Amino acid sequence: MATFDIAGIGQRLHAVRREWREAQNREQEPAGREFPSRDAVARIVEQLKGALFPLRLGPHDLRPESEDLFVAHQLDAALQTLHGQIALELGHGTRHAGAAAEAEDREAAALNAARAFAEALPDIRRLLDSDVLAAYRGDPAARSVDEVLLCYPGVLAMIHHRLAHILYGLGLALLARMVSELAHAQTGIDIHPGARIGAGFFIDHGTGVVIGETAVIGERVRLYQAVTLGAKRFPTDAEGRPQKGLARHPRVEDDVVIYAGATILGRVTLGRGAVIGGNVWVTHDVPAGAHITQATARENGRESARESAPSQEPAGRAGA
Repeated sequence: MATFDIAGIGQRLHAVRREWREAQNREQEPAGREFPSRDAVARIVEQLKGALFPLRLGPHDLRPESEDLFVAHQLDAALQTLHGQIALELGHGTRHAGAAAEAEDREAAALNAARAFAEALPDIRRLLDSDVLAAYRGDPAARSVDEVLLCYPGVLAMIHHRLAHILYGLGLALLARMVSELAHAQTGIDIHPGARIGAGFFIDHGTGVVIGETAVIGERVRLYQAVTLGAKRFPTDAEGRPQKGLARHPRVEDDVVIYAGATILGRVTLGRGAVIGGNVWVTHDVPAGAHITQATARENGRESARESAPSQEPAGRAGA
């Protein structure tokens, strides 16, 4: 049997952890876990998916007569765990910010947030029904709404996003990001939980789609694979660090279609009913009903270059 210097490596890892905590002004010996658990969040999401779609995403042997009982059990288990994870995030946030908060106050805030999230679940189900129908109606290969719900990565990504967006709106950014990143890892679709997405949203195929934090998407919008709704550039503060929270991603109005590989950057508006062709690069507003192809985009780019000198401001990472 091979031997390893377990004790020595363990001591060196201990030293590295201590260096990090000192550099970040973290407590050396916290009383317990300081922040939410990825495993717990994954279990919560699976339980919520079963509660939202019990006869499709619940256990294989669930019978219709037991559906309500199963949903009640899943909801109770998920929300009890979520309550605890919310309390961890709130506690971590106050410690990280150096703010003082009484344990009773954090507990009350965690309970209120968990209850607000629970109250939003019926509306989430209605939105997801509209997403499933949009996928079924928009894809001629789809044989049934059941196939769409069970198999389509875009629908899975939207289940996670609809849940994550509620958490984000409740100020639980860490939990929201953990929920969204679970779907990102499974589907290759990267939707920031802050993005606002209307009903009837359909991502076809999906791999490589990126939707940034401040994107605003209307109703009945369709995206194909490798579409980016990203930021063009980031204003920086006096120390050269990107300013956070500014609106920097596109606004997509109702009934827009964006084909594969298109890149839409900056706080531009795609007008209602516009169609953006494949592999097009868009950094200007698009009028309602317009059809933008590579040829029209190149022509618009030449016109813009004639009208004004190019900016010297460096471009930022598109999907941030």
